Amino acid sequence: MKFHLEWPEEKVGRSRDFFQWSHPGSNICLDFHGDPVKAQVIVFSDGNHHMALRECLDLFAQQNEKLSDIFYVTTPPGPIVNMLKTGGLQLGNLSINVKPHVFISPPNILDRLINEGFMSEHIPFVQNRGNVLLVKKGNPKHISEAADITDENIRLFMSHPDREKASYSAYYNTLKALVSEQNTNKDFLQNKISRGQVVFGEYIHHREAPQAIADGLVDVAIVFFHLALRYVRIFPDNFDIVPLGGSVNAPIPLPGNIVGETSIGLIGDGGVWGSKLLKFLISNEAMEIYENHGLSSSLTV
Repeated sequence: MKFHLEWPEEKVGRSRDFFQWSHPGSNICLDFHGDPVKAQVIVFSDGNHHMALRECLDLFAQQNEKLSDIFYVTTPPGPIVNMLKTGGLQLGNLSINVKPHVFISPPNILDRLINEGFMSEHIPFVQNRGNVLLVKKGNPKHISEAADITDENIRLFMSHPDREKASYSAYYNTLKALVSEQNTNKDFLQNKISRGQVVFGEYIHHREAPQAIADGLVDVAIVFFHLALRYVRIFPDNFDIVPLGGSVNAPIPLPGNIVGETSIGLIGDGGVWGSKLLKFLISNEAMEIYENHGLSSSLTV
């Protein structure tokens, strides 16, 4: 039987404990949270900062007792954009038909939503701290820098170039810049791909990357620092981090290690709770949570 990482639950607020029926290999939903029928506020967000968003939404729910429930989705941008435009999503044999009040995603994604009339504006929200390498606990291949990935014995995981374009672009360009800086083979990624030494995620790399390492399919994955921090916190016996600038506890991205930004905005008028939630998410209280999870505020005061 295949080994499956046991992800922790990510419920928010006063959600009831219902009977659970799922199996991680065939029938489980990790990036759809809460009750879409009962929820009074709905959030669509890119998924890589799901751990910080969950904690913020939980605190918001605790501070607002009149709020019955929050439903939030943390997929890559593509699915939630399509969900917004079509009005719903087919998830296996389950249909979910909801409209978000708050949308969180990279600025270029939200720019398109403005052009298409779904929102009037968006504001800077958070930025990451660059990319790192995730390896198996103990780092058995002794990977210490980006250039080590050029070794023909090293298998690499990356997000999908078409289905997760934003993260793939950040990862690809980071590796290309850092490896080229050391005057090694500038075409090493294309060579590794042609040799079958790169495993691409299918749809949700923030779940697939650690699983690929746990399954022994790859030796290393390039991921955002805050994702790697999440993995070593919840799976301390499975993974280690190799920084690409600075240290594990204090990452300082090397030149060429791309730092990405995320913005936030209301869909329409945001409904009854949307504006209040947006105000909370950009507050110092929420930013402290994001800082604890390895991200930084994009807001300038």
